[in-house]
Amino acid sequence: MTVRRIVPNHRVESEEQLTASRDFYGLLGFEDVMAMGWVTTLASPANPTAQISFFTEERTAPVVPDLSVEVEDVDAVHARVLASGAEIVREPRDEEWGVRRFFVRAPDGRVVNVLTHLP
Repeated sequence: MTVRRIVPNHRVESEEQLTASRDFYGLLGFEDVMAMGWVTTLASPANPTAQISFFTEERTAPVVPDLSVEVEDVDAVHARVLASGAEIVREPRDEEWGVRRFFVRAPDGRVVNVLTHLP
């Protein structure tokens, strides 16, 4: 199994806070790589896998995940996680923005968004 990147996800209360967060992290050198209104992801131009995301809500799942982990084969990871007995918060699904993902609850209670980009 290959982990490609790990992205912390932060919930903000409003689009104004999302914009303020984007502007602040821009001061540190991050740039927009995805902006969908309700979620914005920023990345380092020098190291594109160094990312951070901000959510005002989660429009396609029951909760805003605490962390996103991009893997090489999301279905294989889902099978391993399911076999372990971990709580699946959201079953695998292809999203319109080009990823396949599922949510799982970690032992500490945090929700992890496990994803892969679709070809």
